[in-house]
Amino acid sequence: MLKISPIHAFHDNYIWCIFNAHSRKAVIVDPGDARPVLAHLEAEDLLLDALFITHHHPDHIGGLATLKETFDLPVYGYSNAAFKGVTHTLSDQEQFERLGCKWEVLTVPGHTLDHIAFFSPSQEAHQTPWLFCGDTLFSGGCGRLFEGTPAQMRSSLERIASLPDNTQIYPAHEYTLANLEFALQVEPDNEDTLFYQQQCKDKRAANLPTLPSDLRTESKINPFLRWEKPSVHDFARRSIDSTAPLSHDEVFASIRKAKDHF
Repeated sequence: MLKISPIHAFHDNYIWCIFNAHSRKAVIVDPGDARPVLAHLEAEDLLLDALFITHHHPDHIGGLATLKETFDLPVYGYSNAAFKGVTHTLSDQEQFERLGCKWEVLTVPGHTLDHIAFFSPSQEAHQTPWLFCGDTLFSGGCGRLFEGTPAQMRSSLERIASLPDNTQIYPAHEYTLANLEFALQVEPDNEDTLFYQQQCKDKRAANLPTLPSDLRTESKINPFLRWEKPSVHDFARRSIDSTAPLSHDEVFASIRKAKDHF
């Protein structure tokens, strides 16, 4: 059975470590800083086997060169990645194996144009599906649109939302409590969000990550997956002072803009 542990980096980044407890082989997702990765590998007696990269931002690739040089290992990234160092280029829906585990690539442009996610369905190595989604989907929120359009990001999130609802979500940042504050501005009467917020507050008070989340939870509390809901639609119209019906893309664009200024 494979296991996952978070490696804390910078102020609020999670570098995810996927490892086999028997072979001690590990895959690192988005190594923004090599130092905590090296310290974690040593402390846990793990052998670095590969790197997975979701996109080109420095807090996701800052440790790439050092780790690649130190271990001479494969680096999995998008075929059109906006950074150097990828040894195994990946395209949309491409499948591959690592750590004796099956993986599928999802292109999810929006935050950046070269953003991909790594999906691993339920299998012998782990019974619950996993998604390592970088800065595309957060618990209670989604990434800023630095390069893509609202329509691209909503399409990417819609694609993620089509995965099994028990899929565990592993974003790269501890943004949950701030995201939930905004989510409650959008839907102040959402009891699921209020309950989830208290759970997350309790975890943070105990110095525990709020992650992973899962798609079943996110579908109930994340406004960026709820563009079809009347309450979210109404907030979107109010935020742009409109009385006209909005398309799903317009709803998403409106709430993303509101979040940018929250």
